[in-house]
Amino acid sequence: MKFLKTLFGFGPDPREELVPLYGAIVAEARDPMWYAEAGVPDTLDGRFDMVAAILSLVLVRIDAEGNAGRASSALLTEVFIDDMEGQVRQLGIGDVIVGKHLGKMVAAMGGRLSAYRDAIDDRTALAEALVRNLWRGEPGREAKPVLAAERLQRIAAELKVMPWAGLLAGKLR
Repeated sequence: MKFLKTLFGFGPDPREELVPLYGAIVAEARDPMWYAEAGVPDTLDGRFDMVAAILSLVLVRIDAEGNAGRASSALLTEVFIDDMEGQVRQLGIGDVIVGKHLGKMVAAMGGRLSAYRDAIDDRTALAEALVRNLWRGEPGREAKPVLAAERLQRIAAELKVMPWAGLLAGKLR
């Protein structure tokens, strides 16, 4: 596909530069610790919510770059949407309703980004936001929102000091 884009005058896809970063986000979100130790539901919703949580932290970090990060933020969001579209299609969702599902996912992502941005510096507020989002308001006995909040705060702190080039290369820590 890259060959055809180049052949017909289309340049390289600028999202390609952000694929390593998105891969690192997904890898962190799939870390078994979230599910085995923090009690995040290991379900489609739980996995989506973990990707949304880690992606939110990264988008907050990118926003700290100001104008230099605006394009990267938009492109990373597009990579996320492309991935979610692929996931929805793998579930057998047809063309007619893919857009509706994606719209709901993007809206959910926006809500989580706002919630985590507002709460990241307050562990109690972050744990409450996690209960609403990771456990959909109904944490079971295995849920450990404070543990999840602590780990997310650690990741956010590591992202704050991560050099821009390192972040773009896919380093979260």
